[in-house]
Amino acid sequence: MPLPRTRGKALRQQLAELRGPDVAPKALDARALAALAANPGCDRRALLDGAGVDKAKLASALGAPSAFGMSQFAFMRGNAFEARVKADGGAELLRLVHEKLDPGAEPPGAGAVPDLSAIGPEGRAARTALALREATEAGVWTLLDHPMLALDVAGSAAFLEPDAVVVHPDGRWTVVEIKSFPMLDGSADPAKVGAAARQSAVYVLALEEVAARLDPAPEVRHRVLLVCPKDFSNLPAASAVDVRKQRAVTRRQLARLTRVEDIAAALPEGSCFSPALPAEELVTAVEAVPATYAPECLSACELAFHCRARSRAEGAVTSLGRSLRAELGGLTTVPDVLAAARGRAGDPDDPAVAALRRAALLRAEALRGTASETHARAGEARVPVASASRARVPEDLASRVPERGASAPAVPAPGTPVSEADAPGAPVPGASATKAPVPVAGAPEGREAGACR
Repeated sequence: MPLPRTRGKALRQQLAELRGPDVAPKALDARALAALAANPGCDRRALLDGAGVDKAKLASALGAPSAFGMSQFAFMRGNAFEARVKADGGAELLRLVHEKLDPGAEPPGAGAVPDLSAIGPEGRAARTALALREATEAGVWTLLDHPMLALDVAGSAAFLEPDAVVVHPDGRWTVVEIKSFPMLDGSADPAKVGAAARQSAVYVLALEEVAARLDPAPEVRHRVLLVCPKDFSNLPAASAVDVRKQRAVTRRQLARLTRVEDIAAALPEGSCFSPALPAEELVTAVEAVPATYAPECLSACELAFHCRARSRAEGAVTSLGRSLRAELGGLTTVPDVLAAARGRAGDPDDPAVAALRRAALLRAEALRGTASETHARAGEARVPVASASRARVPEDLASRVPERGASAPAVPAPGTPVSEADAPGAPVPGASATKAPVPVAGAPEGREAGACR
């Protein structure tokens, strides 16, 4: 059983009690911090990530395991592409940085690639900070391959590892993010580019903390370089991405995350998120923390399936998308939206309610029009086939059809001489005048245009 949580304890001890006894915290990475920035209104994710709870194990214990992660094929393809980009001392990567971000600088030659190996994440972070300072003072193109950066998150250090950091000859620093999704005709999937931009913004914030400890502080560029495969090949293509907006959102979210003790203080006494607890206790503890589910959570959070089921059961509008939720204003549930559309609830002066009622009226009119067309088509289908086919007979042929009750014209016996009036092609009395048959060029004698064999 988890120990009862005591009010007024230090934040680190409170978070340890929330994780459960003898449960090691899960280290935060850039993907997790970027997901926090993508959904800043979710207290549940902020608390669980701040406490270092393993959300994948928690989701399995809740009975809603996630299918979140990268396939082995995509992982191997990404590693192979990254190795190609960084081959030959990063010559191609430095060329792309020079071309896309700093064309006015001297072209990169054989750039420096310092050794960043050290013992433990703290040692690697210290070695990275030293290499950044030395490269800034040297004033040459320098490529730092997989440096280690430290970022303060909820009172503890989160160690982050970007794909690369490039130091320009003028001392500025640039984050490089290498992804395996393709860039087709110079553009890539906007959703994937947005996720890469949020992840890069986390690295920019961590680099700014390193730069703040130097005197003078170097400039960390707010434009990062995104490198992807070109079209369907394995050749690299690059694009500069401005991450100022994502950086500002991530900074605000991290500042909010440092006040995670306020969220923890509102929980019932004895709340714990240890996966070893029974499912009923875990559900009670998880539901005590407010969540803001959106369909985007399915690609960023391990608890997405559990939160989606709860959101649908409550009829929350956010389960249909954030954009729709923003359009509906104070209408937060699907029953409220339907009642407002049908005129049973809602303020008529509310623009959202007025738009819903107008949409419901247009839908009803469209359905009535569709029903009328369906009935008309059904009436046409009941017309006798003989009458319909007769109505489609051309005028000149219809005149040759004998009226009902009249005797059919006699067919001459073989060998009987046929008069000119009865010959094929002769005008029929009472029929409309037709043009003379036009001979077909090159056709055998007696063959006319349109004549049947």
